[in-house]
Amino acid sequence: MSAKTVLFIAEPQSVTAIFPTLQKAGLQAGLADNLNGALGFIKKSRPCLIFCRPQLQGFDAKAFLRKASQIEGFPPVVVFTASGSAEQATEFLELGARDYWIEPLVWEKIRLVLPDEEPEPEPEPAPCPPKADHRPSGNGSPKGRFQIIGRHTAVLRVLALAKQVAGSKATVLISGESGTGKEMFARYLHHNSDRADKPFVAINCAALPEHLLESELFGHEKGAFTGAIQRKLGKFELADGGTILLDEITEMDLGLQAKLLRVLQESEFDRVGGVDTVKVDVRVLATTNRRIEDTVREGKFRQDLYYRLNVIPLALPALKDRGEDVLLLAEYFTNKFTAAYGLAGLAFTDEARKWLMNYDWPGNVRELQNLMERAVLLAGAGPIRPRHFLMGDEQWTPDDLSAIDADQQAACEAAPPSTPDEAVSVMPLHEMEKRLILKSLEETTGNRTRAAELLGISVRTLRNKLNEYKKEGLDV
Repeated sequence: MSAKTVLFIAEPQSVTAIFPTLQKAGLQAGLADNLNGALGFIKKSRPCLIFCRPQLQGFDAKAFLRKASQIEGFPPVVVFTASGSAEQATEFLELGARDYWIEPLVWEKIRLVLPDEEPEPEPEPAPCPPKADHRPSGNGSPKGRFQIIGRHTAVLRVLALAKQVAGSKATVLISGESGTGKEMFARYLHHNSDRADKPFVAINCAALPEHLLESELFGHEKGAFTGAIQRKLGKFELADGGTILLDEITEMDLGLQAKLLRVLQESEFDRVGGVDTVKVDVRVLATTNRRIEDTVREGKFRQDLYYRLNVIPLALPALKDRGEDVLLLAEYFTNKFTAAYGLAGLAFTDEARKWLMNYDWPGNVRELQNLMERAVLLAGAGPIRPRHFLMGDEQWTPDDLSAIDADQQAACEAAPPSTPDEAVSVMPLHEMEKRLILKSLEETTGNRTRAAELLGISVRTLRNKLNEYKKEGLDV
């Protein structure tokens, strides 16, 4: 095939927003919303990767994975959901799913699980070979191409240290609040090292229970435990020659910490249920959003492992401490999202810039990124004003309200109500809530994750509201 194909087994409105991005990357996207449609597409188009919902009308992901495990050469399957649990993740991974994701689906994650063009054969061929993580991240970008956005002195100091140690094999412990960009700095280290053309493999140590995390890190042999129907290579083997990122390292169980220490000291480990020692050449990076020294004092993290990881400490500043980097990043994300949505460039009003500089950013850069996507969608032709951030009534200026009032008056004059009831400007709060929710879905072409972000509510709350409307007979 001239282009790789990715199949999505899901509701169209929940996945089609990512299709243009995939097409720009040279990928074909397929869609099915039931089992027969999925099997027919797989037979005809031979996708290299499959994303599926845990449950759809006419589709059961568990039955699908059981069937897939019996077919040699079946493509990797990633299960994704708006809200999940560790128990559900464990169940799907043990059934053979390549990974288990919480929405949204973003290109930065999808590209990491795309199989290589010519995957190397496994020592023992398996029905669902875990080959996705062999692909280096960053589109195989050459050394030095991966960049960090920021000019503040605190960021430049961290960057200078990162650049100085990037070419070494030293372990690096990256600390900082949630959303400060710890994984971005880890990727910066990898892409500015001699390992840039080798795999970069990341795993979240807080996302999986101990027994499953051990299998994910070190792999397992066939028959090692219930559900181990084939040999599985762990993240360390998949990262051989490259870099592994252990995200949220302080959440790792003490027993597993001892096994990790052995890998750091001896560069070797045993697969779960295995008898042969596996040797690897891997550069280890780790992140934490806690004060790891406190965790050591509390006896929840091994002191010897802390010293082994903390060879090079990188402490990332909070966004509120980065001064005008806030505006620099806001413009960067705005340009990114206007391009992604095919919109014209948008400028910020002076009031919007002032608001951005005065906000304390508890969610750091991640919060800023989400806020800019929201503002781009709401600003339309622009410019971006504080009210487009949807962070409180105090951002509506008299000029904003006057402009909206004028627009509303013009609309009412153009289409006068035909009955007295339609002329009433006050309605019950639950009815107003319903209209806003339906309007948000219309504005986002049915994407529930983005609609929830625009409304400032969780996806779970949005889903519950929509279920209520369905019970009322509303087609949503």
